Amino acid sequence: MSVFYKPADGFLGDVIPFYWDGVYHAYYLKAPLPPLRDGARHTPYAHLASRDLAHWEELPLAIEPGPPGAPDSVSCFTGACIERDGTFYMFYTGFRGEGEPQTVCLARSADLVHWEKDPRNPIIEADARWYEPVDWRDPFPFWNEEAGEYWMLLAAREKSGPDNRRGCIALMTSPDLETWEVKPPFWSPRLYYTHECPDLFRWDDFWVLVYSTFSERNVTHYRLSKSLDGPWLAPENDTFDGRAFYAAKTAGDGDRRYVFGWNPTREDERDEGKWQWAGHLVAHELRELTADGFALGAPAAQDDLFSQACELPFRSLIGAWRVDRAVYTSEAIDGFAACSLGEMPDAALIEARVSAQAATRACGLLLRCDAALEHYYQIRWEPGRGRAVIDRWPRPGDEPYMLERAIPGATEPLPLKIFVEGTLLVVYINDALALNCRMYNRSSGHLGLFVSEGGAAFENVTMRTLPR
Repeated sequence: MSVFYKPADGFLGDVIPFYWDGVYHAYYLKAPLPPLRDGARHTPYAHLASRDLAHWEELPLAIEPGPPGAPDSVSCFTGACIERDGTFYMFYTGFRGEGEPQTVCLARSADLVHWEKDPRNPIIEADARWYEPVDWRDPFPFWNEEAGEYWMLLAAREKSGPDNRRGCIALMTSPDLETWEVKPPFWSPRLYYTHECPDLFRWDDFWVLVYSTFSERNVTHYRLSKSLDGPWLAPENDTFDGRAFYAAKTAGDGDRRYVFGWNPTREDERDEGKWQWAGHLVAHELRELTADGFALGAPAAQDDLFSQACELPFRSLIGAWRVDRAVYTSEAIDGFAACSLGEMPDAALIEARVSAQAATRACGLLLRCDAALEHYYQIRWEPGRGRAVIDRWPRPGDEPYMLERAIPGATEPLPLKIFVEGTLLVVYINDALALNCRMYNRSSGHLGLFVSEGGAAFENVTMRTLPR
């Protein structure tokens, strides 16, 4: 049983999610295994289906690159699916090589499994009046009720302005999904090189505009507006996750909505390796829109996979600890304290609620730690700095930490939910924030708790694993 999906013969890249008749369809760009792996090159649309986002069925490849000379001869890049009068339309990006114009292509299906490309492909090309032709990708169509027509958003670049700030979201309109007219930009904030994988949905009174960037940092952003005319404003927390969750797009059933992205692998399968394109599927549920931004959580069925409770044999590693009715407390006002709660399985769901005394510098959980405290990963809460950090030891060179996230409006006790499976690490903080990472260099070790220069209490600590 696998919690976070990856194809056995490749890697999962950009997800094109679509909900229909009780089923979530996750089309995705499939990267081949080495030595053919070359970023987002030679990628067909693979196809998964699930009713609960925990159990996935592999279906046949949906769309494959075309023959030499075709607009999609090298790769089929990201797009989106929409239904009209019983026909499903998949708009996707045609890529035929570096430096070549990118184009919008179309395939149709009656059953979401078998797809036929439109012989007119490409059906949309960049309009030279406004846009560069090379970055013209990731189409997202939707029905604009107010305008009475279909609109399509697309990642593009304007023809003038600072090179790293020409990114915009292009606009096209159509009466029937068949013929399209290219319009001036939908949104051009002069913030990024480009806005990859645009996505749009309604949440209560807001339109939510989603896009991913790689120029200022690799992350998926979102903006909010009461109108499609804007302004598109950033909440305090304007991302769904961190560096290790990219190209995220959303789908929902009318009651619940999820954001689907990928946790990237690292070069040479080392913590020191460069982040790579594609990896494993990770989905977060959007649970609430607060003044700080969206509160996220794991799909409920994913929690339910971890049905086997693990024992937590306590052992102090350093410093003084008190254990009272399964609450673990330590005070290390001018030092460090740590304890072990037993060996971690390869796949685990760990939960805890953490309270910190005033002026505590840091506290949190240790993952895959050894008894000497010389090797471990760390989920570190720094209350004074208002942030959570994923760290490791030993840490090479002057790397300050692996990943971090600010925690606006942190509550106490602070809830932590941590999924571990193989090299994957997915953390939920304060019932609101998500943070993906990888753990390559250590594959085993103990679960631990720690306090640094202060005092903390850990309650409701549990660890569950998958059934044997």
